[in-house]
Order: sequence, then C-alpha cells, then structure tokens
Amino acid sequence: MRYIEYIILFCLKKLNGERTIYSIYHLLKGKKSSQTIQDAHLFGLIRFFRIYEPLTRETLEEVIQNALEHKWISPCEGQRFLLTNLGEEKINLFRENHTDPIYINGWQFNSVAQQFWERLTMLIQVVSNLVFQETHYIPIQKNKTVHIWLKSFLKNNQLDRILLGKTIFSELLDCLEDTNEFDPSVIIFRLTGYKRIGLTSLQTAEKLGMEFSSYHIAFQNVLHYLIQQVKTDINRYPVLSFLLVDIKENSLLTNSSQITFDLVQKGCSIEEIAKRRHLKTSTIEDHIVEIALKIEEFSIDPFIDYGIQKKIISVARKSATKQLKLIRSSVDSANYFEIRLVLAKYGAKQWN
Repeated sequence: MRYIEYIILFCLKKLNGERTIYSIYHLLKGKKSSQTIQDAHLFGLIRFFRIYEPLTRETLEEVIQNALEHKWISPCEGQRFLLTNLGEEKINLFRENHTDPIYINGWQFNSVAQQFWERLTMLIQVVSNLVFQETHYIPIQKNKTVHIWLKSFLKNNQLDRILLGKTIFSELLDCLEDTNEFDPSVIIFRLTGYKRIGLTSLQTAEKLGMEFSSYHIAFQNVLHYLIQQVKTDINRYPVLSFLLVDIKENSLLTNSSQITFDLVQKGCSIEEIAKRRHLKTSTIEDHIVEIALKIEEFSIDPFIDYGIQKKIISVARKSATKQLKLIRSSVDSANYFEIRLVLAKYGAKQWN
C-alpha cells in the first residue's frame, strides 16, 4: 500500500460516509473554502490540510477503485464510502510497518514550509560557496523575494562567512539529531552546496527506494519538524530562526472573513454586512461559520437561539453524524446555516 492510499483510507474512516471522496481531494490539495476548512476541523483532519498538492483527481479515483476491488471500502451513495473491517485491518497493518509522520501539521505550517525551504536551501548554497570563495554558480532558487531576503540577511548578519557556515551546519545537525523519528536523508540529499547539486524530489525518492507519495509526506514531515523546533527554541537556533522572520503562519481568518468579523463586533447584522459589502448573505454566513470555527471566544448566541443549539448538539451526538440534512430532519426549526454554525462552534469538541 502506498502512503497516499493509507491517508485516503484514514480520511474515509474519519469521514464515516458523511462526505464525498472529493472532500478528501480538496483537503489534501488545501482548498481554502469554508466547507473544506470546516470539514478539516470537524472530522479531526487538520494535520492533513494541503500536505499532498501533487494529488490529481485521477489518482484519487484510482485509489478508490483499488480499495473497492480489495474490499477495503464499501459504497454508500453519491461518491461516499465506508471503511470495511478489511480496510480497518489494512490501515492498522500499515501503521505497524511504517513510521507515522508525527510532526506533520498541514493546517499550521502549509503556508510556511515552502518559504522556509526556499530560504534554507538558498542560504546553504550561498554560504557554502562563500566559504570556498566561489562566485560562479547558478542559484538553486529562482524566487526573487528569496534573493532579496538573503541579501538582507547577509548584510545584517555579523558573523564572518567561515563562522556562519559552521553555525548553520552545527544548528542543522543539532536539530536533525534531536529525534530518531525519521531519516534525515530525505532532506539532506536535496541540499545544494559548493560543487554539489542537490537531488530533485523524484531523484531522492528513487535513491532512498521510496514510492513518491511516501517520500513527499516524509519530506513535509521533516520540514514541519524543523519549523517546530526552531520556533520552540530560538536561542538554540539563532541563525535558523532568521529563516522564519516575517513569514506568516496560516492566519486565523481569511482577509474577507476578518472584515466581516470587525463589522460583527460593531453590532452589524448579517443582512447589514451583506448590504455594506455588496456580498450575498450566504457569503457572510460562510464568514460567520469560519469565525466560529477559528475564534474560540466567539459567541454564536446572537445568531441562533440557545435552545436550538442544544437540540442540534443532542441530535448530532446521538446519531453520531455531521450530515446537515440528517440533523435538519430532526431539528426542523433550524436552517442549514444555523446547523453549520453550531457544528463549527462545538462539533470538533464533541466528536474528535
């Protein structure tokens, strides 16, 4: 079983037939829609958000077809599937024989990892060549913002090139040796330095004898680990910590939702906000759901009667479902927005 198959089966288990396979596609690709973000939180799948952007619909459908043929899953309706006992055994066996990427946190680090990697590889290449006084080489990164950042870093750094090179090496080695939860080769082989060109992701996967999706996840795991370590102990990694300066993590709210949140705090109703912003009421409702999902202290009481909130929670817990249609059939006094809002506010706490 490939790693991507394991992840898809795991997601199907968590979704429990309540969402289509394409919700998994949007999750792994990192689609920034209200539905995808809400599902990621509700079903306890936020760590997988945007961790496999190479995924195609064709690959997803091939995995599903293969799982059906092996009877790992059984169909429900409308591209929904349930994990079978055979499927459960399969993912448990996979876990026993593979190291879990415990540092993966797609929701928190998906917007940080790529910038961190570009800066790290560029810094290592440039400093390595500076140490050997080599000026003729092709930059490993084409991104001009990375070049600008690096020039600023070198201008403001007080260490001479020899000491800087030793410090970077020492910090990176110290960081990677601080755990035995992964093989550091997945990242080391990718680094470019003096008279050494780093391998591509495909070349590294082949060199390590890894299937590509397994390698891609392992690589993300190491990147997220490095970011967590550096953030946690800046004093221990004074040079590497500069790689994270001015890089924003996934912000709590999207820009549009933040504007709506500011207006809500001023006492504006959904209808007033929609009119002022020239947006549909349903769009503002999406923003409210996102706010409830991400800001813990946000009260939904102004938008839905407390008694109805309790009914929705009760029905959802008893039926162990997050399907809006099923919940509404039992709480007909609530509309879909109100159900989504309650699930956003309390759903993850109730079921995950």
